[in-house]
Amino acid sequence: MRIPNTEFTERPWRAHEITQDFLIEDVWVLPTPGGPDDLDRLVAQMTDGDGEAMSISSNVIVGTLWTLRWKLGALLGWDKPEKAVGRRVPSLLERLPADLRAVRGPDVQGTPFTSVFQTPDEWLAEFANSTVHALMHMGWVEDDNGGYHAQMTALVKPNGLFGKLYMRAISPLRYLLVYPHLFREIGKTWRAGTPSRSGKP
Repeated sequence: MRIPNTEFTERPWRAHEITQDFLIEDVWVLPTPGGPDDLDRLVAQMTDGDGEAMSISSNVIVGTLWTLRWKLGALLGWDKPEKAVGRRVPSLLERLPADLRAVRGPDVQGTPFTSVFQTPDEWLAEFANSTVHALMHMGWVEDDNGGYHAQMTALVKPNGLFGKLYMRAISPLRYLLVYPHLFREIGKTWRAGTPSRSGKP
């Protein structure tokens, strides 16, 4: 479920210290009910193995669109190594205060995302190509009923006019196809995974 951007901006996330020049694309509640210490479990789910929890290939339509996107990117050079984090744009690792440098967290296997930092209730990962420098922020928040769940915020810094047009062009696909399938897969994997430390499924 999409929620207001204020759910990100009004919480005291450490990410605010290094993301002031990024735009908030959207904020979502993820289907990951758990206990107060379960962010580690979610990060492990998102980063372990071959990126299955972040995969969109199991949906034929979405997988086809994703394959076409990567083929187009290869043809036009959007995803060349020199366009990535640390090459076209500096990594946010360079902005981290000293205390966050020691808690980098794992990278997302099978995807272009690399971790920036992880705390007990917050995880930030980044990637870049010719079109955008993008961030994925996972915050672990308390429910009204005393449980906990993840909120995912997408933050972006488009690369010039082309990047802005590209982000606008793919928005319908993200909202109608990619995100719904991705969140279903995250929820499915979460429900099938190791029980939370609180004992809740």
